[in-house]
Amino acid sequence: MAKGDYDSSQIQVLEGLDPVRKRPGMYIGSTGYDGVHHLIKEIADNCIDEALAGHGSKVLITILADGGVRVEDDGRGIPVDKMKGTGKSALETVLTVLHAGGKFGDGGYKVSSGLHGVGSSVVNALSTDLIAEVKRGGKLYRQEFKIGVPQGDVKVVGEAEGTGTTITFWPDFSIFEKVEWDYEYVQNYIRHQAYLTKGLYAEVKDERTNSGEAFYFEGGIRSYVRHLNFGKEAVHDDIFYVEKRVDEVEVEIALQYTDSYTEQVRSFANNVFTPDGGMHMTGFRTGLTRVINDYARKNGLLKEKEENLSGEDVREGLTALILVKIPDPQFEGQTKNKLGNPEVRGYVEQVFSEHFSYYLEENPNSAKRIIGKSLLAARARKAARAARDNIIRKGVLDGASMPGKLTDCATKDRTKAELFVVEGNSAGGSAKDGRNSEFQAILALRGKVLNVERARMDKMLANKEIVDLIKAIGSGIGEQFDRGGLRYDKIIIMTDADVDGSHISTLLLTLFFRHFRELVDEGHIYIAQPPLYGLKKGKKLHYMFTDEEKDKMIDDLIKEKLDKGGVIDSSQDKIKQAGVEVNRYKGLGEMDADQLFDTTMDPEKRVLLQVRIEDAEKADAVFTKLMGDEVSIRKRFIESNAKFVKDLDI
Repeated sequence: MAKGDYDSSQIQVLEGLDPVRKRPGMYIGSTGYDGVHHLIKEIADNCIDEALAGHGSKVLITILADGGVRVEDDGRGIPVDKMKGTGKSALETVLTVLHAGGKFGDGGYKVSSGLHGVGSSVVNALSTDLIAEVKRGGKLYRQEFKIGVPQGDVKVVGEAEGTGTTITFWPDFSIFEKVEWDYEYVQNYIRHQAYLTKGLYAEVKDERTNSGEAFYFEGGIRSYVRHLNFGKEAVHDDIFYVEKRVDEVEVEIALQYTDSYTEQVRSFANNVFTPDGGMHMTGFRTGLTRVINDYARKNGLLKEKEENLSGEDVREGLTALILVKIPDPQFEGQTKNKLGNPEVRGYVEQVFSEHFSYYLEENPNSAKRIIGKSLLAARARKAARAARDNIIRKGVLDGASMPGKLTDCATKDRTKAELFVVEGNSAGGSAKDGRNSEFQAILALRGKVLNVERARMDKMLANKEIVDLIKAIGSGIGEQFDRGGLRYDKIIIMTDADVDGSHISTLLLTLFFRHFRELVDEGHIYIAQPPLYGLKKGKKLHYMFTDEEKDKMIDDLIKEKLDKGGVIDSSQDKIKQAGVEVNRYKGLGEMDADQLFDTTMDPEKRVLLQVRIEDAEKADAVFTKLMGDEVSIRKRFIESNAKFVKDLDI
């Protein structure tokens, strides 16, 4: 067999398929939103692997009107010849046996995102119906499955030009919670893959809305960096980029500094996002800190008596992408959050250090701006440390000295405790009087907290409201973050249902996203939903949380009156004719303590929105857009979204 050929001899069987339907969570994480959408990713990842191997250049995902999904590529096509020892075609084996695929055999894939190789068979097992179509050797092959069981052998159904594989599947909603396909999830996934795979044409279509988008980025991760930095001011205009192969490992890195105070450094291995980093991230960080310090010393930007810049200093404002392609990735765990190959650290550090040193030497103006940014970060870090040490010396962050505006709860069991963060004495008073003091604490802030999107740590720690919040939460912040000190399981933002309240919520969310990210990721941050309206008919008061609820209730009351023979004059105020008094609540303080508890704080009745970061990249962009310095971007956002705003309070 010629080197690089792909046939059934390269498919190796490791174990059977039976456990998948019994314990789907072991293979796809959950049977909810995340799990069912993960099915798309499992199939599409195989298409990406073909492109990474140089055998394909296109992937198309179509959400079908009947609830199915079709994923197609122009790769080599899954082999359809019989496998030795099983008597089954390679296609059937791949789709019905766990751990069967080209990723385990010699010559199938040099680089792939699959560590466990269970994707196609798992999707088949968890689908009511799956249709596989393969174009190879001028013929179109087809095989159908129901709940993972083949409905006959693979058959030739026609002639075909080119090569490729198309998988169409319909999830089994007796296993999954019934959810609608989220077009945005698919769009984000396929866009990321296009960024990470230079020259890949990636398209998504939605037959439900007759819409779709296509992505193609010749610049690859350079284009990705440019996308991530949209709306931020670049410290240097050009984007550093290097791509080099060392042994069998391909290293690709792109970076650019901005005026931001936070870093966005992301690592990928074979196009798999590794949020916990790993050896490639370690190699990059080591090389970055060493190269910048060496250049700064050599060119007199760091004085002899000055201490070296820290890793934190040189990463402030940095946007970087590290992508490695490796034949045998050693991910830690089923979720592939961290890359463990020890040799990759040296390869990344070697490639990056050599080429970033060249870049700084050849671009002295950019080098001075980058190092100037790092020196400012170092000074701010020292100022923040001094401010933090001063705060600690004064006992401000000690648990024994809680903020004066904190009304704590009785329980010491953190898992049951809740902290309501409210603004103003009026709302704070109602919340304090109405709460369940056993497990509900109230922290009343004065006015709007500092916009931390535009402030370093030293300025944050000079802000009393933020210090009070840090102290009340108990987990510390930044380098001192310790989840063991967290005093409340739920931290609930409770603000007025008006423009000012929304602004305060946004400021607090910016603080949590930038400096308490772990609390957001772990699901501790919530937003309370106070009622917008009180509808009173007779002696009975009804609470409405949306305009739609209010309008429906008024319509129902009008219908009720008409059904009883009453008369409604369409030229008169219908609300009064329905006998309803409508009160629009603009402040929490407008409700007495009992009303506030019943509508917004009672665990049996309240509505809480849990703050989740499904797409950290998009969240970062939104915070930059809304809370950053670029007024023109914020203005465009307001102009384009104003049409969606109802009943704006000014």
